[in-house]
Amino acid sequence: MDRKWIAILMAGSLLTGAGGTYAGMQWYAGVLDHQIFPSKENGPANSSESDHLEKVAQAYSLIFTNYLEKVEEEKLVEGAIQGMLSTLEDPYSVYMDKETAKQFNQTLESSFEGIGAEVSSVDGKVVIVSPFKNSPAEKAGLKPNDQILKINGDSIEGLDLFEATMKIRGKKGTSVVLEIGREGLNDPVQVKVTRDEIPQITVYSDMKKVNGEKVGYLEITSFSEETSKEFDKELTALEKAGLDALLIDVRGNPGGLLSSVEEILRELIPKDKPLYQIEERNGEKTRYFSNLDKAKDYPIGVLINDGSASASEILAGAMKEAGGYPVIGEKTFGKGTVQQAVPMGDGSNIKLTVFKWLTPNGNWIHKKGIEPTVEVMQPALYDTHPIQAEKPLKLDMNNEQVKNAQEILVGLGLEPGRTDGYFNGMTEIAVKAFQRKNDLPVTGAIDAKTASALEEAVRQAMKLEENDLQLQTALRLLAK
Repeated sequence: MDRKWIAILMAGSLLTGAGGTYAGMQWYAGVLDHQIFPSKENGPANSSESDHLEKVAQAYSLIFTNYLEKVEEEKLVEGAIQGMLSTLEDPYSVYMDKETAKQFNQTLESSFEGIGAEVSSVDGKVVIVSPFKNSPAEKAGLKPNDQILKINGDSIEGLDLFEATMKIRGKKGTSVVLEIGREGLNDPVQVKVTRDEIPQITVYSDMKKVNGEKVGYLEITSFSEETSKEFDKELTALEKAGLDALLIDVRGNPGGLLSSVEEILRELIPKDKPLYQIEERNGEKTRYFSNLDKAKDYPIGVLINDGSASASEILAGAMKEAGGYPVIGEKTFGKGTVQQAVPMGDGSNIKLTVFKWLTPNGNWIHKKGIEPTVEVMQPALYDTHPIQAEKPLKLDMNNEQVKNAQEILVGLGLEPGRTDGYFNGMTEIAVKAFQRKNDLPVTGAIDAKTASALEEAVRQAMKLEENDLQLQTALRLLAK
């Protein structure tokens, strides 16, 4: 297999603003040194293909010449390309016109504008794969596997992934309202997100002290062009500081450049086992190895969850199967294909699924995900939902919004007495306690201001390390 391509592995689309990147699908440009498609000079591959192309040309001529109204040539050509791609029923294979491709190329810059969330098409539904760290999407409460139903009040039914995400694009400082369907909720919720600039810093480091041991912590939020350099720099600093163990956190990491994750794995996995495998359409498999003689002389663990996708899954799979390291958390997203953006010559391009990737042991995790070696679910605090309080929630009400509020109160350590949606006296007491603690009018009812304060309190509580059960479990495991 020709190694002169730079493949990418993204879970789906990056929702961005007008000043940033393409909001339909997020990929980094790939380069092919060989042709994928037959050229005009070479002609069609066989007579059957020639007949089919002649049929397409006949349809084009018929529509262009005889249709009731005048049709633009470019529109017909692009419609034909999009039609061919739609027959693949692959949400990751799409056509980008010149303007879209231009926006796409801007993703290589150091920052972009948008809401900062990765989305994908799953069983025909547009879903959030993961919000980026500290992004507007994360702050607004969007979560992995949220299904987008409406954008600014308009249903996305009938729209493809590209069309839906283009509607979410916009400038920094503007807002978009998403109607979200979420598992565990009977009714959709409205989430307002204010677009902002999303910096492309991808590696965050810290030194955690547990039971007298120093555990180096590296969080990778995505795999971009500079990620492996950032990783190497931060890891070197942690090693110089005398780490006893290393924890790599790819929770909520939607993926990125294949070359980036490979460069990181080459520093961690010895050369006797493959890092991953690539399978072509003919079934031919190529295994990729590092040149590393021996593994690190300290324990390593990896944190994963259902927002870990694509390149994150390559890392988790390699660490688990080739490195024998513990993988802690929840089952990953499950994206096992590789895409390539192929230039079409006029500034447009086609992003096409060209390979499968397999784990070191040859497992294809597409739509399955990677199972953790140590399964740990987060506390109920992390499963709370936004509160829609158009009218104040108060004593003797019984609905799902009250249920959402009760679950938040429980997560914050307040006792509402029940979590079934009935606003009883205990719930009123818990609400008053929260209002008193947060300098709000002590009414016992949940108006819009109290609802907003409850949601903000949850967001802040989720940032506290002592509430992160997955992190605490991984740190204790490595510090033994």
